[in-house]
Amino acid sequence: MEYLILLAVMLILFLFWVIANLIRERQSRQRFLAKLKNEYGKRPEKQYPVERLLSMERHLEEPSASQDTYILDDITCNDLDFERLFLRIDRCFSAAGEEELYRILRTSCFDPEELQNRRKLIEYFSGHEEERIRLQMYFAGIGRSGKYSVRDYLDLIRDLDYKSPATDICVIGLMIASVILMFFNGSVGLFCLIGLLIFNFITYFREKEKISPYITTFSYLLRLLVQAKGIESCGIEEIREICDRIRERREKFRSFERFSGFLTGGDQLSSNPMDVVMDYLRMGLHLNIMKFYSMLKTVRQEEKEMIAMMDDLGYIEAMISAGEFAASLPYYCWAETGAAENEKERFSAKELYHPLVKEAVANDVAPKGNMLLTGSNASGKSTFLKTVAIAQILAQSLGIVPAREYITGFYRVCTSMALRDDLSGGRSYFIVEIESLKRIADDAKTHGRSVMCFVDEVLRGTNTVERISASTQILESIAKSGAFCFAATHDIELTELLESCFENYHFREEIRGDDVCFDYKLRQGRAGSRNAIRLLSVMGYDEQIIDKANARAEHFLQTGEWK
Repeated sequence: MEYLILLAVMLILFLFWVIANLIRERQSRQRFLAKLKNEYGKRPEKQYPVERLLSMERHLEEPSASQDTYILDDITCNDLDFERLFLRIDRCFSAAGEEELYRILRTSCFDPEELQNRRKLIEYFSGHEEERIRLQMYFAGIGRSGKYSVRDYLDLIRDLDYKSPATDICVIGLMIASVILMFFNGSVGLFCLIGLLIFNFITYFREKEKISPYITTFSYLLRLLVQAKGIESCGIEEIREICDRIRERREKFRSFERFSGFLTGGDQLSSNPMDVVMDYLRMGLHLNIMKFYSMLKTVRQEEKEMIAMMDDLGYIEAMISAGEFAASLPYYCWAETGAAENEKERFSAKELYHPLVKEAVANDVAPKGNMLLTGSNASGKSTFLKTVAIAQILAQSLGIVPAREYITGFYRVCTSMALRDDLSGGRSYFIVEIESLKRIADDAKTHGRSVMCFVDEVLRGTNTVERISASTQILESIAKSGAFCFAATHDIELTELLESCFENYHFREEIRGDDVCFDYKLRQGRAGSRNAIRLLSVMGYDEQIIDKANARAEHFLQTGEWK
C-alpha cells in the first residue's frame, strides 16, 4: 500500500513538473512574440563569435560563368567596416538566414529581375505583420548551429568513419532474450539484462564522445526540416515557388527525419521533460548512436540538396531581415539600377547618408564624372567615400539605399582606404598601398562590369614630390580605363593636375573662437581654406610655433621653395 502511495505521489509530482514546463514554454513563446512585434524596426544588438563570421566568409562561393555577380574582396570589406554593416542589417534568428544574408550583402547582383524579386518580397513582409511573425517563429525554431557555419560542420562530417549498427542490434536482441528469460528464471534473466545494460552504458559514453561534435549539426538539420514543413504550411503565395523547391528537397530526407527523436529532443524554444526519459533509453539501447550513423549516410548522399534547401530557407529570412533594416532607417528609397551608354552620367543621389553613423549629415551627389575631394582632416571626406560605396553595395544587393533617391548603373565596387602595415608579412604601408591600388587598376582593365572605386589619400605613405607625381598618373590611368573613381586628397596640386578627368568637390570647416565647426556638406570646387596651422592654435600650441609655420607656408606658396 505504501508503495502505491509513493508511486502516486511521484506521478503527481511528475505531472506538476510537466505542466510547469508547458506553462513556462508557453510564456517564453508569448514573450518572444511580443518581442517580434515591439522591436520591429529597431536597431539590432546581436553579437557574433569571430569564428562564425570567418566561417561565413570562407564559404562564399565564386560565381559561375552564367552568374552576373561580383564578390566584394577582403580589402573593400575591411575599408567599409562590412562586419558592422552586416550586424546593422541582420535580424535573423536562424543560421540559414544569417549565412544567406551575409552572402547576399557580400555578392553584388547585376540582374535587375532578381533585384526586383527581392524588392517584392521585402515589401510584402514589411506590409504583412502576421505572416512575417509566423515565419519568424518558425525560423526561431530552426535556431543557430553554434560558433561555426553549418557548411563547416558538414565538412567535418565527411571525415567521420561510418559504423555498422550490427553490434548494437545484436545487444538489443540479447536484451529482449534476457527479458523473456526472466519469465522462466528471474534471477538469471535479470543478471543478464543488467550486465548488457552496464556494457551499453560503458560503450555509450565512448561512442557519444566520438559523435558529439556532429550531433549539433544533425540537431540543426532536423530542426530545419521540421520548421521547413511549417513554413510550407503557411501558404504564402509570394514564396510559393521557393516552398515548392523546399518541399521537393525535403522529400529526400524522410528517412533522415524518421525516429529522429532518438538522436535529439525538442526544438530551441522547448523544454520537454520527456527528454530526461529519452536520455536513459539512449544510454541503455544506443538508439541515438544507431540513428546517427543512419542519418550520416543520408547526409553524405544528399549534401548538395540539404545545402540548397538551407539556402532557400535562408533567402526568405534574409528578405524579412532586410525589411526590418529598412524600417529602422530614418528614411530610405529603392535604388533605380540598370545599364546606360554612359553610366557615370546617370549616377545621382538625393539626401544620401551613412547608415552606420548616428545623426549623419545627408548630401546630394550628382557628378558628371569622376570626383576628387579635398578638405581638412575630419571634414567628412572619408565618411562621404564610405557612404557612397555602402550605398552602391546596398543598391546591388537589397535595393534599399539610405537616401531620398538613388539612381545608378551596375559596378564592381573596389576600395583602397583603411590600409595598414603588414607586420607579419614584413611589408611597409607604402608597399601595401601600391599593391591595393594596382588591384583596382588591374580590375578596371578587365572586361565586364565597370569598376566604381574609392581611394582615400592616395600614396600617403611616401614623400610629397613623388606622391603628387605618382598619384596623378595612377588616378588618371584609373579614370581613363573607364572606372568611376571617387578619390580624396590633401594635395591641392592634384585638383589642377587632374582637372581634365576629375570634377573637384570639397568639404570645409570654420574656426569660431576656440572651436572647430564642420557642417559635413559637400560643395563643388576645390578647397579654398588652409586651416591646419590655425588648428594648432586652437589646440593650444605656442604662438611662436604658429607664426613660424605660417611664415614657412607663405614663403613656399610665393616662391615654390621651402625656407
